[in-house]
Amino acid sequence: MGTGIGKRVTSTDVAREAGVARSTVSYVLNRTPHQSIPDTTRQRVLDAAARLGYTPSAAARTLKRGRSDVVLCIVKPWPLGSASGALLAELTAGFDAHGLTLVTHIEGTGVRPIEAVWSDISPAAVLSYTPLDADAERAMRRAGVQCVAVLFAGEPDGSARFVRPDVRIGRLQAEHLIAAGHTRIGYAYPEHVSLRDFAEPRLEGVQTACAEAGLAAPEVRTVGLEAESASSAIRHWRGLGEPVTAVCAYNDEVAQALLAGTRLARASVPEDLAIVGADDIPAARLASPPLTTIAIDHAAEARRIVSAVTSVLREDAAPETTDPADLFTTVVRESA
Repeated sequence: MGTGIGKRVTSTDVAREAGVARSTVSYVLNRTPHQSIPDTTRQRVLDAAARLGYTPSAAARTLKRGRSDVVLCIVKPWPLGSASGALLAELTAGFDAHGLTLVTHIEGTGVRPIEAVWSDISPAAVLSYTPLDADAERAMRRAGVQCVAVLFAGEPDGSARFVRPDVRIGRLQAEHLIAAGHTRIGYAYPEHVSLRDFAEPRLEGVQTACAEAGLAAPEVRTVGLEAESASSAIRHWRGLGEPVTAVCAYNDEVAQALLAGTRLARASVPEDLAIVGADDIPAARLASPPLTTIAIDHAAEARRIVSAVTSVLREDAAPETTDPADLFTTVVRESA
């Protein structure tokens, strides 16, 4: 069915082509939840839109509702690895299922300030890995951002703010080593200062597990991603009056640096030094020896985040209440 050369196809054209009401077209193409539209009708609308080459106007929806269908995720300039990439991929798919688009913005020098980004996008929700400035958060809410959620840092505070308990990761690492009979434990802290928001809770978990077992606090050393840095830490640990026999590494990359460092320090794993990583990146199982690590269920993690955000946007549903402790599993391999 033609609509004239140069004329933009509208939802009215699609409704006429499909033989349905314009509201039905809107419900189908915007994937509006809780609408009981028969599958045959839904398919007829989709087929009509495809034949006419119709695409909904994002700008029009933004103007009408005062917000876009974008979820803006603010990320600090961290060294992003496969674990971060896996979570962002799961979040992208999860929000897409609700008709929302995840846009990631990495803060840093030389890029537009976050205030300019969110004001231009008019997002439905803003996610931040770390707490936002109070004035910035108030400005977002005044501008119509319905949901501002802080991920993985701070304390729970309302339906749209929650924590991934990285403390649990450190606790599981230490508990595994303590159960294996180790009584002097080290902690390999990451060199990159921006990772402090994640490293501190993981270290806290190790400290808590050691204290509860009646052991000395973990011996902390900063370890860079070079064999020389790692070997220096290993020599320090092994040279103590009561040598460290097992180490909780901040993540699998730091753990792999330790594996390289043991060769320079002429130490064997796990005989001289047991090592536990975190994140269970693909390379962990390929290490020599393969790394014992803490795996994170990124799919379940993303479902919790998406559920929390969409429940606020819909104002008609409770978020998923999965116990966040269930996100973590100790994967036992040969390094510890």
